Amino acid sequence: MKKNRIHIEKELKCKSSNIIWPLLSTPEGLKKWIADEVTREENLMTFRWGPLWGNHEIRTADIRNEVRGESICFVWTDDDDDDAYWELKLEQSDITGDFILLITDFAYSEDLEALQDIWDQNLEQLHANTGL
Repeated sequence: MKKNRIHIEKELKCKSSNIIWPLLSTPEGLKKWIADEVTREENLMTFRWGPLWGNHEIRTADIRNEVRGESICFVWTDDDDDDAYWELKLEQSDITGDFILLITDFAYSEDLEALQDIWDQNLEQLHANTGL
């Protein structure tokens, strides 16, 4: 069964990709808004949610493509849909000059609403921790 694509756009009140890019591409940045713990070993990122000593989830993503300052594309190593990925991409608004974060992700039909909620929470966390 194939997953469905979701696309989310979030304007970030920032005109510098040098400020935003580390939040999308480094373990330290991703810990501020995606997961409780993030580590990187070459092209593999490991994400942990929840306390290590309690109930937690750990997933690993392969970095399929990374264009510094523009986009990073991940594939969950345990995903059964070969076409599914999640991507964080930056575009700059011609009108305001601010950057726009474009998120692409995939989920099964019954999980689309839950995935949208997760991204909404992640973006709220990004704003709370960085002001963006």
